[in-house]
Amino acid sequence: MGELVKFIAKSLVDNPDAVQTNEIEGEQSIIIELKVAPEDMGKVIGKQGRIARAIRTVVKAAAAKEKKRVVVEII
Repeated sequence: MGELVKFIAKSLVDNPDAVQTNEIEGEQSIIIELKVAPEDMGKVIGKQGRIARAIRTVVKAAAAKEKKRVVVEII
C-alpha cells in the first residue's frame, strides 16, 4: 500500500525525491503517512482536497482485497 501511495505522489509533485511514506500496521488497519516537500503540499492535496480524497479512494479499493482498513495521512 505504501508503494502505491508513493508512486501516485511522485507522479504529482515537482520534487519526487522528497516524497517519503511510512506504514504503521495494526491488526485490522494500516496507517500510511505521506511526507512531501512543503511547496508540493498543495499539489498532493488539490483544490478542496479532491486529489487527497482520490488517493484515499484508490488505496481503500486496493486494501479491500486484503480486508484491511487504510488511513492515509498527508504530513
